[in-house]
Amino acid sequence: MTERITEAMKDPTRIRNIATSSHVHHGKTTLTDNLMAGAGMIAEEMSGKAMVTWFDPEERKRELTVYGANVSMAHEFEGKDYLINLVDTPGHVDFGGDVTRAMRAVDGTIVLIDPVEGIMPQTETVLRQALREYVKPVLFINKVDRFIRELKLTPEQMIKRFEEVIRDVNIYIQKYAPEEYKQKWVVNVMDGSVAMGSAYRKWAISIPYMKKTGITFKDIIDLTLQEKEDELAKRAPMHQVVLDMIITHLPNPVDAQKYRIEKIWKGDLNSDAGKDMVACNTDGTLAMIITKMVPDPHVGFVATGRIFSGKIFKGKNVHLLTMHKDEKLQQVVVYKGIQRIPVDEIPAGNVIGIVGIPDAFTGETVTDVGKVIEPFEEIKHLFEPVVTKSIEPKNPMELPKLVDTLKRLGREDPTMIVKINQETGEYLVSGLGELHLEIKVEHKLRDLGIDVEMSKPIVVYRETLFEKSPELEGKSPNKHNKFEIIVEPLEDGVYQAMVNGELPSEGEIKKKNIGLFQDFKKFGMDYDEAKSIQLMHNKSVLLDQTKGIQFLNEVIEMIKDAFKDVMEDGPLAREPCTKLKVKLMDAELHEDPVHRGEGQIRPAVRWGIRQAMLLANAQILEPKQIIRIDIPSELIGEAIREVENRRGQIIDMKEERGASVITAKLPVSEMFGFDATLKSATSGRGFYSLIETAFEKVPKELFESTVRAIRKRKGLSEDIPKPEV
Repeated sequence: MTERITEAMKDPTRIRNIATSSHVHHGKTTLTDNLMAGAGMIAEEMSGKAMVTWFDPEERKRELTVYGANVSMAHEFEGKDYLINLVDTPGHVDFGGDVTRAMRAVDGTIVLIDPVEGIMPQTETVLRQALREYVKPVLFINKVDRFIRELKLTPEQMIKRFEEVIRDVNIYIQKYAPEEYKQKWVVNVMDGSVAMGSAYRKWAISIPYMKKTGITFKDIIDLTLQEKEDELAKRAPMHQVVLDMIITHLPNPVDAQKYRIEKIWKGDLNSDAGKDMVACNTDGTLAMIITKMVPDPHVGFVATGRIFSGKIFKGKNVHLLTMHKDEKLQQVVVYKGIQRIPVDEIPAGNVIGIVGIPDAFTGETVTDVGKVIEPFEEIKHLFEPVVTKSIEPKNPMELPKLVDTLKRLGREDPTMIVKINQETGEYLVSGLGELHLEIKVEHKLRDLGIDVEMSKPIVVYRETLFEKSPELEGKSPNKHNKFEIIVEPLEDGVYQAMVNGELPSEGEIKKKNIGLFQDFKKFGMDYDEAKSIQLMHNKSVLLDQTKGIQFLNEVIEMIKDAFKDVMEDGPLAREPCTKLKVKLMDAELHEDPVHRGEGQIRPAVRWGIRQAMLLANAQILEPKQIIRIDIPSELIGEAIREVENRRGQIIDMKEERGASVITAKLPVSEMFGFDATLKSATSGRGFYSLIETAFEKVPKELFESTVRAIRKRKGLSEDIPKPEV
């Protein structure tokens, strides 16, 4: 097997880098098991039971994937060996960050759907994540045996239901796919980009396979009802049908990189490095992105990455672009579930593991020593962390160990944000949901023997404006430097484009980027304003609208730092700011550098921005979750009552296959314990899933109490700040 893998990896046209993606419990890990068994990597009778990619005890306990896992396998197709590098991804929304990171490494995805449940919110989310990264989908309709056993459907009814699922998937592909692929990437049952089957029962079919073998829907129903699914699995082996579909319909790295590179890398495509990546040139400049960091008790960290050009080998010296650091690779490996198989050399087009770059982080760009290339685009998750807990060690002596562990956890999972509150000394850990923090922080710390006190969940609000401030002067403490500042709301279109990943929401603009300025204009910002953008942070922008100010270039970095300070720490309750446009209109600077140091510039700009916000009636935004509730129709009243008791609003209600589906919007501050209460009120028959998160203005009557409560929690005076001018 290893020989076949290492042979196929040398020819990028025979590589397929793919990920599984679906809603939770729709069968991704069972499918991965089955494909590994078909490739001879685990015993056939163990597939669907071994769950090889569940390497953390919490995954087995909860029967869900928490950490995406990599598997490399060989598959023979039309007389040639192909290499499939597969990433099994989580389906639970709290671990969606792993899906986002996996999509950067792959070129294609196999979307799984349980046809009894149909497209669920997380199916839509993972499809959005894939298509945003220019990853092409194929469809596997799983758990078809449920149709036959539970629902007793006829062949005609089954085909009708398949058509509905395929239509729904194609609606989302056409909604979220890049413009030029909206038609090209729709899935089609006739061409074989759709397969159906049962991962657990080890069988699958597609229309091309049915034509080739003569097997029919009637045969499938008969064999299932006669309990002869072993025979069915021999006549229509799942791994054969699915892997053939992957090789036929998903792109190899040579083809995929032609259109993916310009989406995920903003460097010059006509530069040597750009040409090497577009061509997937093994002999070119090394360009690799790290998509995962996994701790290992023996070697520290193992990095997973995708090589877009160049090659790596044991002992090679590489350069980490963001860390400005050279490292020597101790080992390069391919994956087989949790096993790592060392290999001598790995060329462009592969997803691989590396030992020897312990300081790397997810999203880091790796290149040859002595080379400087443009880094890859930031890997950006669709949802922001909305649940925070404060954490303190019970034993103060363990604080250094806690700090190191939290930093490490933040590197493993960038959707988890770790901050220290300088005033209270508490550590704040923010995640995508309660389960996210429970498994990835609480259980990890407990396993490492660090005893901690964790607070109840805290909601992180945002501060913003809905009206323009007057021009305000911020003076340095020595009164020798002055800054004229205006703060106003960022245009709705620009903000939404940042949320959707169509515009950058973080980072500096180092040089004139006409294309980027045009993009800002397209989404509603004045072009001349766009040209003056210096920095984006927290979906807010800093504009330099000054003309010919002497010495400004010597203090601009301090001004940017002050802007970031306030965007992290607003004037009302020290919560992060968002959706703001901060304009520097004019400045007066002392000619002597001694009088315009950091201690003078930063406080002046910070004060100016905060005061301008207070003068323009700064407001608090609360995070809300838009959720889907699935519930038996007779219990709909219970669910509505639960939503309304928590300041929620019902957006939509409809019937779907004998059950009710409610779409509702609830404040995150009222969501804690919602799952348990819903299950209790519906005797375990109701469940909810997240569709979207959004920030909305706190109701007027709750504004003061909310601000006071946040300030009290942070140990600040409970008085609501008023403008000092």
